[in-house]
Amino acid sequence: MVPNNNSSNNNSIDNIILKLVTIDDILELQKIGRQTFYETFSAGNTEENMKKYLEEGFEIQKLIAEIHNTDSPIYFSIFDGRVIGYLKVNFGESQTELQDSKALEIERIYVIQEFQGRGVGQILYNKAIEIAKEKDVEYVWLGVWEFNPKALSFYKKNGFVEFSKHIFQLGDDKQTDIMMKIKLNK
Repeated sequence: MVPNNNSSNNNSIDNIILKLVTIDDILELQKIGRQTFYETFSAGNTEENMKKYLEEGFEIQKLIAEIHNTDSPIYFSIFDGRVIGYLKVNFGESQTELQDSKALEIERIYVIQEFQGRGVGQILYNKAIEIAKEKDVEYVWLGVWEFNPKALSFYKKNGFVEFSKHIFQLGDDKQTDIMMKIKLNK
């Protein structure tokens, strides 16, 4: 666990702890995954598509496989004993699309709504960059839904640039993700 005393803005919260998710955390991972995905995307999608994705995307067996994949670490952000967000990164062949040995993918950075805008996402992002540097990769990439302006702004603020697009299937809806990347300084 890594305590973080990030107090760079007046809204930020101190004493965030990052914890590597283990199999013992499976139910908490399912809960935070479903909650944050619903909070982030429910307003722009049908209830039927959301329900289907929440059931399939956060099904226990799928999450167990993710936790056991050593090329896809998952970290909780914990504040005052409560999981308030999480990070999932992928490297090597575990990347969802590019699978470039010189890259790391940020697959998920999610923070529950009541803690957004308080520096938690930045702490999780910083952890992803730390992992990328430890893995000695050349760049970090990710996909962001084109209708998620908060996330697009966050990544642009952190130096990411658009380089492509891809389709993300949510139920019966084909959605466009903006692919973004940042080159790391060696």
